[in-house]
Amino acid sequence: MPLAIHEIEAKTILRKHKKIDSWFLSRYGMNIYRGCSHNCVYCDGRSEGYYVDGDFGTDVTVKINAVDVLRRELDPQRKRTPLLPGYILLGGGVGDSYQPVEEKYKITRKTLAFLAEKKLPVHVLTKSTLVKRDIDLLRTINETSRVIISMSFSSTNTIISKIFEPGVPLPQERLETLAFFKDEGFHCGMFLMPVIPFITDTREILHDTIHDAKKTGVDFIICGGMTLKDGKQKDYFFNCLQKHYPDLFLEYKMIYKQSTWGEPTTEYTTQLYQTFHALMNLYKIPKRIPPELFKDIVTENDRVIIILEHLDYLYKMDGKKSPFGFAAYSISQLHVPLSSMRYQLRQIKGVGATTEKIIQEILNTGSSKYYERLLKGDE
Repeated sequence: MPLAIHEIEAKTILRKHKKIDSWFLSRYGMNIYRGCSHNCVYCDGRSEGYYVDGDFGTDVTVKINAVDVLRRELDPQRKRTPLLPGYILLGGGVGDSYQPVEEKYKITRKTLAFLAEKKLPVHVLTKSTLVKRDIDLLRTINETSRVIISMSFSSTNTIISKIFEPGVPLPQERLETLAFFKDEGFHCGMFLMPVIPFITDTREILHDTIHDAKKTGVDFIICGGMTLKDGKQKDYFFNCLQKHYPDLFLEYKMIYKQSTWGEPTTEYTTQLYQTFHALMNLYKIPKRIPPELFKDIVTENDRVIIILEHLDYLYKMDGKKSPFGFAAYSISQLHVPLSSMRYQLRQIKGVGATTEKIIQEILNTGSSKYYERLLKGDE
């Protein structure tokens, strides 16, 4: 079907999270476009909960006044509360900021120019090689604050990518883009999200993908499973599955049961993460964004929250019960700096002796040696 472009005047652009997002190190994100001509078969932006009008892969809404709205939203004379520290995430669940329409509209480029003017740190998440076009602005931001360039993959297998990511540059082109930015002095990462069950989750495919990423010099690789929400998203994916992998249909029925968020069964997710964890330990690549990229960017409370949530992820990836997730949530509800209650940390719900020790070390040094060892697979 031909692409249908709809221009609108947006009322808001900046989307604020209730707490720091430890996956992307952001408190704010934005969707410059709604709908995405990358048309990835697995994209959960297709689900009803995102309220994207029309056909997700062929109807793209362009917020033509995005930069003017953003400028107004970040105007200190109009804004009631100051902008909280963290990366501004340029990338969204309902439309890649560098999808093909960006070549014409250049709204993402104009947004970067404004963020450079404000000297705000930026985390770019994209599947598009078009991001190279904006190397000049990204270099300026990286010199004044910081930039992370992340690219998402389901694998680096070309044949699989052509089936499930029909409108996206091939994996080799994305790998070359990561290598390009590494050579330019940027911090870069791979978001291996989503891993497609029984297709890109095999030990061989995962190994090849991690190996390919390692050659580019990435600073981290983050793994995530695939959600399939009932309705448009699941129906669209199952149609593709029936066409290309019909023998897997019953296996999908076994792992995707009734779930509000569309997650696969715990048993499947545990097996996926344990395979990924073991392979990553061989390559010594951090499994989340490492602390040197955020410890001087975020507040002390957010720094602790990020590290505790990373530890929670790493524990669960290794099949262990974690005491850290609940402690991180409790800290996110505080309205005072942790350093002001350094000797009352055990009064925080979920903070036991081990967690207290880790928090004290983070407050003193900005990180935790135990966490860094787990992050790189040294323990």
